[in-house]
Amino acid sequence: MASDSHPRLTRLANSVLQPGFAGTTAPDWVRRRIADGLASVVLFGRNIESPEQVAALTAALRAENPDLIVAIDEEAGDVTRIGARTGASWPGNLALGAIDDPDLTEQVARDIGRHLRAIGVSLDFAPSADVNSNAMNPVIGVRSFGASTDVVARQTAAWIRGLQSVGVAACAKHFPGHGDTDVDSHHGLPRFTADADEIARTALPPFAAAMDAGVRAVMTAHMLVPAHDSELPATLSGPIINGLLREQLGFTGLVVTDGIEMGAVTGPYGITGATVRAVAAGVDAVCVGGESAEESTTVDLADALVRAVLDGTLPEERLTEAAARVGEFATWSAALARQADPDADTSDIGLVAARRAVRVHRSGNGAGLPLTADPHVVELSPTMSLAVDGATPWGVGEPLRALRPGTTSVRISESELTGQDDLLDRVALAPANGRDLIVVVRDAARHPWMSQALQGLVRRRPDALVVEMGVPAGEQVGAVHLTTYGATRVSGIAVAEVLVGAS
Repeated sequence: MASDSHPRLTRLANSVLQPGFAGTTAPDWVRRRIADGLASVVLFGRNIESPEQVAALTAALRAENPDLIVAIDEEAGDVTRIGARTGASWPGNLALGAIDDPDLTEQVARDIGRHLRAIGVSLDFAPSADVNSNAMNPVIGVRSFGASTDVVARQTAAWIRGLQSVGVAACAKHFPGHGDTDVDSHHGLPRFTADADEIARTALPPFAAAMDAGVRAVMTAHMLVPAHDSELPATLSGPIINGLLREQLGFTGLVVTDGIEMGAVTGPYGITGATVRAVAAGVDAVCVGGESAEESTTVDLADALVRAVLDGTLPEERLTEAAARVGEFATWSAALARQADPDADTSDIGLVAARRAVRVHRSGNGAGLPLTADPHVVELSPTMSLAVDGATPWGVGEPLRALRPGTTSVRISESELTGQDDLLDRVALAPANGRDLIVVVRDAARHPWMSQALQGLVRRRPDALVVEMGVPAGEQVGAVHLTTYGATRVSGIAVAEVLVGAS
């Protein structure tokens, strides 16, 4: 390995990597790497069983380095790690943006921060500062505070203030704004085709607001922004990182990549090539581990960085600068946690916010609220982006059954519908004969199969109640149309309460 005979360069290389790992206890290889300069780790849902277990895990890791950065991708809402097994206890950004109460957003973020700090997390890869101006966006959607630049800027700042007030560092993402795209960067390379003036007017203000609110970390997007760099994605682009982010916006903090194993950058460059190019372009920390949680990946990336310095591809001064920024951030974030004194909060602020987000539209086709009998619930389930843990509980059937035990429900995916023309008749319409029918969708406008199934059900049952738990777009079909702006556990509870009149 190139790093064997270059221990100083190896420590520098280790310090700019942020690996994930498998298991719920601290692996020996991670401990060894921390001793050899690793300054950060990232937790995923696979590392989490209980708050007590995660606290023990992070304490064991910090036994090797008290200032170790422990990061997590806890946006709340649909992208949750600590709620991956149970569903999130807080609504996501789109719900908060729909309410647009910065004080409430601060309270929600403060509560998230309390929980993260208690388990030893020092950096949260949130909030998403993307303006979701494309309703068909396959990877941002409900993760954004909305389609209005002003709302997103206002809410981003509030979220950061709340989180950092209780000792957990925030990270604004995905720079320079992933909202106006139609490709999921986990699989391909999105393009943000706006000109420089439009980007400055619509996409950058939330990042400027984040900096004004005190954010010290910004995550780059794996997407092409031809107005600023026609060849390289933002994560690998010096003109975007150094020119746009640092020089134009004046950001002096930590620049971290989105998961470097994602297809948008590994497709053309491989994971080692993308890592070297990112650091050379101005990135300070490389997040890796969503799908690459092996020691061998971390070794390969450190070796690649060392080789790049030795062959002149990566200037040693650039690697040294990146390592220094990581060290500065580690010191600052550790002090942030020590100095904060979060007060205990017994209010269920997540459910309070989810309740405020629910919107009800009545068309006058016969159905009414509250329900007078036990309904049948049909949940149309899409394939989720890799950003969302597909096993995370969501929906209306279970929370409604908790309030009305006679509720029945079925969940249907696109693959189950394919080739079974009578499936909706058998499992959706027949069980609802003589009962209220509730159809639950998630981004219906973005999934033709779901939209078609929904239209077919409402055509057969014009008195059906429809619950949209994703981005609301298009016609509000159904006798009653309810919108939650997210599919979290608390969003399901909140809409179930509305349905039975318990709110």
